[in-house]
Amino acid sequence: MNIQVGDKAPHFSLRNTKTEPVSLSDFEGQNVLLLFFPLAFTGVCTDELCTTNDNLKVYEKLNTQILAISVDSLFTLEKFKAENNLNFPLLSDFNKDVSRAYGALYANFVLDMNGVSKRSAFVIDKEGVIKYAEVLESAGDLPNFSEIKAVLEQIS
Repeated sequence: MNIQVGDKAPHFSLRNTKTEPVSLSDFEGQNVLLLFFPLAFTGVCTDELCTTNDNLKVYEKLNTQILAISVDSLFTLEKFKAENNLNFPLLSDFNKDVSRAYGALYANFVLDMNGVSKRSAFVIDKEGVIKYAEVLESAGDLPNFSEIKAVLEQIS
């Protein structure tokens, strides 16, 4: 299933690193930058999330909440968040339901790992509509953050 610009964002509820449920609907009236990443503690994922964290003020000015999702366990994500001083929620999609719903799941990843989130970015507006969708096939690539910011500027 491929999510397209203009689609209603699939609803989800996942647990954050404090084991609290976090739902997309918690952020109605606010833009959301939804980032799927393959695995915590890997080079490109660490760079992506640390760079995003460094730009939090930009996203805050654009009334945008960042949510980052991977199939890692809550416990792995908690350690990853703490070690990198990340100031936005990391959500565990351990059961892979949300990654699958957004078309952001590798059937086969490296080293015979199946069911890992594809690096992806979705901008969801205040009404829950997808305004930007990018699902990358190569885990070594990063989302187009300049394009993401341009879309957020248009809708903020």
